[in-house]
Amino acid sequence: MRRIFLEIAYDGTNYSGWQIQNNAVSIQGTIDKALSEWLGEDIHTIGASRTDAGVHALGNVAVFDTESRIPGDKFAYGLNSRLPEDICIQQSFEVPMEFHPRYTETIKTYEYKILNRRFPDPTRRKDSFFYYGKLDVDAMNMAASEFVGPHDFKSFCSANQEKKSTVRTIYSAMVDKEDDMITFTITGNGFLYNMVRIIAGTLIEVGKGAIKPEDIKEILEKKDRSAAGPTAPAHGLTLVEIEYPEWE
Repeated sequence: MRRIFLEIAYDGTNYSGWQIQNNAVSIQGTIDKALSEWLGEDIHTIGASRTDAGVHALGNVAVFDTESRIPGDKFAYGLNSRLPEDICIQQSFEVPMEFHPRYTETIKTYEYKILNRRFPDPTRRKDSFFYYGKLDVDAMNMAASEFVGPHDFKSFCSANQEKKSTVRTIYSAMVDKEDDMITFTITGNGFLYNMVRIIAGTLIEVGKGAIKPEDIKEILEKKDRSAAGPTAPAHGLTLVEIEYPEWE
């Protein structure tokens, strides 16, 4: 038996999210089906990040076990020819059987894109959240910097959070604007359910002037979901990269 690592990019628009669900089309289910039919085995991938419906990825990670002797780097080519055009394997290789994509230390990077202009751009409707009002990007960037470091993010996760600990460490968080696209980029050792989207929604409130950058510390300290801003829509979020320091 061998374990194969997949780096996966996808447009999440037409999917119910990463995880297999009954009566819904998922990224994981689509990949599992393609692998099983190709290899003639009952393949079940293990994903690193269970992205929600509508969320995109440039570098999500999954592994699967197989008896196949196909070279590790060739799985990407064979699988891509069997996947729909909105899912694409970026690379594949063999890893030790003990490697687990969720239980190994990681560094994850997400981006949230906000199209900030008078009218929508139809070509960006799938990968960015449109907001027509004026947003103070400098204030948003100041607020984003308050998230850097180890913090309890209980105020910035959904009420049905399954993780026992809500403490996470953020290595960098910044907001910049190029032309009419505002991009919030955040890197950390892990993220709670809806955490990035709630932070993004809070930063939009900062940009609007409804929340001050200096209020972020108090919101963190309250450990109360109702103290933070709304959850930003899923389609503006992209999982950019998952790094595994001890395997690099």
